[in-house]
Amino acid sequence: MKIAIIGGGAAGFFLGAQLAPPFFVHIFEKAATPLQKVKISGGGRCNVTHACFDPALLVDYYPRGNKELRSVFGRFQPGDTMAWFEDRGIPLKIQEDMRVFPASDNSMDIVECLIRENQKNNHQISLNEAVKEMNPIADGFEIKTTKAVYEFDKVVFAPGASKQAWQMIEKLGHSIISPVPSLFTFNCKEVRIEGLQGTSFSNAEIKIRNSSLENTGDLLLTHWGFSGPAVLVLSAWGARQLFDLNYRFEIEINFINYTTQEAYEQLLEIKQENPAQKCSRFAPFNLTKRFWISILNYLNIKVEKSWNNLNDKDLRKIADELTRGIYSIHGKSTFKDEFVTAGGVDLKEINFKTMESRLIPGVYFAGEILNIDAVTGGFNFQACWSESFIISESLKNIL
Repeated sequence: MKIAIIGGGAAGFFLGAQLAPPFFVHIFEKAATPLQKVKISGGGRCNVTHACFDPALLVDYYPRGNKELRSVFGRFQPGDTMAWFEDRGIPLKIQEDMRVFPASDNSMDIVECLIRENQKNNHQISLNEAVKEMNPIADGFEIKTTKAVYEFDKVVFAPGASKQAWQMIEKLGHSIISPVPSLFTFNCKEVRIEGLQGTSFSNAEIKIRNSSLENTGDLLLTHWGFSGPAVLVLSAWGARQLFDLNYRFEIEINFINYTTQEAYEQLLEIKQENPAQKCSRFAPFNLTKRFWISILNYLNIKVEKSWNNLNDKDLRKIADELTRGIYSIHGKSTFKDEFVTAGGVDLKEINFKTMESRLIPGVYFAGEILNIDAVTGGFNFQACWSESFIISESLKNIL
């Protein structure tokens, strides 16, 4: 059986690794180097998967595709992924946050393993060769690339978020859910956070005003605004709503995970215990001194004041700002190479028992080409591994 895999990324190479002869597999990758997203993910360490081994819980990390993936993860989940790589000589480790990485902290271990497994299966890997057109023919499919014309029995689309591939698939009759960015940071130029890049907050609460979107998690201040898991997860769940707002909206942040009244009472206690101490000398709630002073300046409270000289109005202003601070967001920032989209092939048109098209028998889909995406933490890769496994099992059953 001749199999064309369009896309030399995680899904494509993992599928090829599962298909030994008598399968003949040809992987087409338009870039000069395969598995680039795998190589750069996790800061070059490769966040292989996430140590969540219950499919019912695992699907909660997928804003789109959670219903469909439950059966997929029931057949191949993170524990299976870990066993697969470790059986091939790649030891993995689980971090405290449950993300899974190679024990070496080197993504090339994963890249080289996937390439090696495909080479062992004698698969053909064509780099710098983009697929331009795919058409059904008698008993198979014709594929036209930038270099040649081929014929195959089955075709697997695994090119990631590819505008060209979506256009090709749409011409074949599939519906494409318009792709929009997911997993992005919030741009903010407010004076309160200017020059405070690198400042972080544990369990900050973020709400997008005039919506139901909210999240709690670690928050990071950057050169361009707000980042960290709290923001990235929120961007994934709100991908379409925030796109519709043209990434112009207001957020409300509770930096300290106290209610406003609790914060006020804590500040009052600090005032009573440290009446003569200057405000600038002590940052409450485990805040950094730089952030604390920035907030005092923003509220027009002189940092040289002693705690005893802060009146009740001052304390309530501080409590309100730290628990209900309003910030204007004007745009987003994404890491181009790790770009994730919400959108793709309509999931209603896919048979998730096989990952085969319901419209074009013999055509399969895996990875970000589908309208499936997840929050950060190894979940997007896990969808690739699991979907590719399902395809491999389907193909073996019809060989």
